[in-house]
Amino acid sequence: MEANFEQSYGYLMLFKDGNRIDLHIETKEHMNHNYLSDKLTVPLLDKDNCLPTIPAPTDIDYHVKRPTEAMYLSCCNNFWWCQQNIAKSIWREELPYAKFMMDCVVRQELNKMVEWWIGTNTNFELSTGKVGNYFNKQLPEPYWEQYRATYSDDGYENLWDSLFESGELFRKIATDIAKNLSFSYPTHEDSNMTSYLIQVRALPSNAKDIF
Repeated sequence: MEANFEQSYGYLMLFKDGNRIDLHIETKEHMNHNYLSDKLTVPLLDKDNCLPTIPAPTDIDYHVKRPTEAMYLSCCNNFWWCQQNIAKSIWREELPYAKFMMDCVVRQELNKMVEWWIGTNTNFELSTGKVGNYFNKQLPEPYWEQYRATYSDDGYENLWDSLFESGELFRKIATDIAKNLSFSYPTHEDSNMTSYLIQVRALPSNAKDIF
């Protein structure tokens, strides 16, 4: 969407004392059309008495949304299928691609499933924050510790470990969700890809002739 600077524009300001203000300026006409587009809006001062009356702020728009079974199965499929890209990249020592697939593709699906797990245990009445900011407060301690273990450094063996940790955690929470929402967990995708990962991790260094 193109910006119309005659109607609205903003200043992003970071002060030396550490405070930050994102100042948005707009015309009354633009305000009347867009006011309350975010239900967390709180009026602080209305000198001209031009702001409409609005309800109390709520984060309801940011609550975890209940998935359909199609969304759930798509998440499972993408999570497991994309792991073969990580496995091959680790074995080939292609670190940038392996980290990209792990942190930007597979993690996206893992985070989605974690959000749904939290949602099913809270009746989908809360937000998990931006990119899972509140996971550490909303997951049971064992699950949070396992989630932390899905992050690794640039060591290939550590990346392998984090990949298997991701699979173990995903399997637990996805199975729980399937039970709670009467979905069917795709066990065959899980078991087939897990077996493949074990096979690739065990390949000898001269396997390039066959792999």
